Amino acid sequence: MPSGRGQKAGGVRVSGFAQVSRRVAGPEETAVANRGWWDAEAGEYYAEHGAFLGDAELTWGPEGWREAELHLLGDVAGRRVLEIGAGAGQCSRWLATQGATVVATDLSLGMLRTGLTLNSRVSDPRAAVPLLQCDATALPFGDASFDAVFTAYGAVPFVADSALLVREAARVLRPGGRFVFSTTHPFRWAFPDDPGEPGLTLTQSYFDRTPYVEADSDGEATYVEHHRTVGDRVREVVAAGLVLTDLVELEWPERNTATWGGWSPLRGRLFPGTAVFVCDKPSA
Repeated sequence: MPSGRGQKAGGVRVSGFAQVSRRVAGPEETAVANRGWWDAEAGEYYAEHGAFLGDAELTWGPEGWREAELHLLGDVAGRRVLEIGAGAGQCSRWLATQGATVVATDLSLGMLRTGLTLNSRVSDPRAAVPLLQCDATALPFGDASFDAVFTAYGAVPFVADSALLVREAARVLRPGGRFVFSTTHPFRWAFPDDPGEPGLTLTQSYFDRTPYVEADSDGEATYVEHHRTVGDRVREVVAAGLVLTDLVELEWPERNTATWGGWSPLRGRLFPGTAVFVCDKPSA
């Protein structure tokens, strides 16, 4: 899910000494920065957004649409499922209650520790899912290990090489399996991350793929997000040998009156904030 911190992740909440810029940030710098940020912010993130996300719910974005409504992963009962960028594992817990065998993974040990806390207090014993720390671009699983792989706002915008992430997801999928990921709609990158009227005015090029970087007073990156266009995302899916089955642009439901960083009813009813890519691996 969006962090609620970065300019593109959900609202500017930058400390006074931070430097905010658009500049190149490679894979190692991105991973170190984002692992450190999520480790430090895990508790605060859960305190701020835990009620919205639920402890055992699969929510695809700030719009509030849940998998129980959209059924993008299909029937998961009896299937092996991998979540990448799982955070505290809320999504995986819900899938486990639906009969799936799930592994939840994340780069951040801090987020996974929050997940352990949630595991210890869930009422349904099936929801106490296994949690594993790993990089989504280097999954420690064998080929064709899972029937489905997914991530809800996790991992995809927080890695420098999202094409490699998609290839890894495709690698661990069995033939006939499905990969679903939600992320900030690429269109949103051309607008200020403001939930009000200023967020309705285009201010930069949609085609500018320069990463968004927050840094400390020494210039060391503390948070990084990477932008890709819709075309980039489609090409990454196709290059990994997957078939793009659906592209869901989540509309803002009337029931949701909340603001989450740059996501708001005002903006959500005018243009999309979240894109969900549904990808299938062809059968052998």
